[in-house]
Amino acid sequence: MNGVHAVRAIETALVMVHGITLMEVRVGSAKIEHDGRATPEALRAAISVAGFEVTGHREEKRGLRVLPRSDSGNV
Repeated sequence: MNGVHAVRAIETALVMVHGITLMEVRVGSAKIEHDGRATPEALRAAISVAGFEVTGHREEKRGLRVLPRSDSGNV
């Protein structure tokens, strides 16, 4: 299996995981953003179904602060 097929297999498997909002899959790595429903276990299981193994992961939690819009339209 070449790199393109591997990437497509992993992308296809990850589509089944609920909550993923963005995925960037490359040979040897994947960046996945989700809404909190996609657990590390669900991601590992999906990648395993595609025939690959997760050897490590880093979890980053970031928040987005939303401010109310002012009357003038400036934020």
